[in-house]
Amino acid sequence: MTATPAMSAGDKSPFVRPPTAQEAVLAELRRQLTDGRLPPGTPIRQETLAADLGVSRVPVREALKVLQADRLVEYIPHRGYFVSELSSADLDEVNRLRRLLELEAIRESIPRMTTEDLGVLRARFEAIVRALDGEDVRAVIEANRAFRFGLMEPCHMPRLMHLIRILEEATLSHQYLYYSTMSASSRRATATAYEQMLVAATAGDVESVAALLLERLNRARTFVQAHLES
Repeated sequence: MTATPAMSAGDKSPFVRPPTAQEAVLAELRRQLTDGRLPPGTPIRQETLAADLGVSRVPVREALKVLQADRLVEYIPHRGYFVSELSSADLDEVNRLRRLLELEAIRESIPRMTTEDLGVLRARFEAIVRALDGEDVRAVIEANRAFRFGLMEPCHMPRLMHLIRILEEATLSHQYLYYSTMSASSRRATATAYEQMLVAATAGDVESVAALLLERLNRARTFVQAHLES
């Protein structure tokens, strides 16, 4: 969670306000969803989590409500909170919506990209290559997200990007499943696909970027759906 800088009168450097306990708990839960510690179906015990993080149950409860609103966790009366499990039908719905919204963002974004935007995208491509070469699955997930959002954010449509973020987070646990079982050849193919996206974006080739992104979404969906059905 990024802290909020604030300036006091006469200060020469910004005062960094620490995150609230709720923000800290929320950030930690999101980390655990993306690094495999909280796979789908896992019960979340508020008392245990509060003790582990050194906070009261209040910020834990509030953080869980945020995740419940995003459908990342679900509350079952008399049983408590659990990490949400997406059925094949749920996953198909999420991916249909992602295709519609992300392709719309791409078509609005690519023609508006500036030299600075492309520089950011190039740096994010280099980051995802480094992540794919390593063993940190969460780093791969975060680098993948950063690159794709670098392709879409120049659309300057905040409501659209907000919806895309919600749908992205609905599959956090499943992204871990996908990337943690990726073979060496699949990692190389992924790096190549992102390089092709970067080249197409630099050339302003909207349809090539859209086709490459769609192929990546379909590949991940097919893998995870096969896992769920098995």
